[in-house]
Amino acid sequence: MDDQFYYQLIDSRFGQAALVWRRTSGRPPVVRIFLPRKRAAVLAAIRRAFPGAQAASNAATKHLALKIGRYLEGTPVDFTLDELDMSVCSPFHRQVLTRLWQVPRGKVVTYGGLADLLGRAGAARAVGTAMARNPFPPVIPCHRVVRAGG
Repeated sequence: MDDQFYYQLIDSRFGQAALVWRRTSGRPPVVRIFLPRKRAAVLAAIRRAFPGAQAASNAATKHLALKIGRYLEGTPVDFTLDELDMSVCSPFHRQVLTRLWQVPRGKVVTYGGLADLLGRAGAARAVGTAMARNPFPPVIPCHRVVRAGG
């Protein structure tokens, strides 16, 4: 397996977003998505998290980058999980992110409600931690999870 990481910048009116990916066989390539910020800030974040990452793209990352760009411009986009390398997450984190991905656009769920949907009543804090560590915004819509009080 190639442990070399690559990144692709995505222009938006909010700054530059980025995806980080690696060439793999049998797994989707994208291991992280960075939300938009100033170019220097997103490049610094990529270098901290993925030292030695190089700018590049391929057909799969170009396609996902276009979808993320459209989403950031306000166009409804249907994302799929098959573009993401969920192996970068713990099993519980994958369960949380996969279940959250199923929450429809325009709907929200509470941290405790998401824990209940997973059959893990009382795990609201663990769900909150998973949201804070979401490596795939906006594909995994952590902004749809709210406090119990709204």
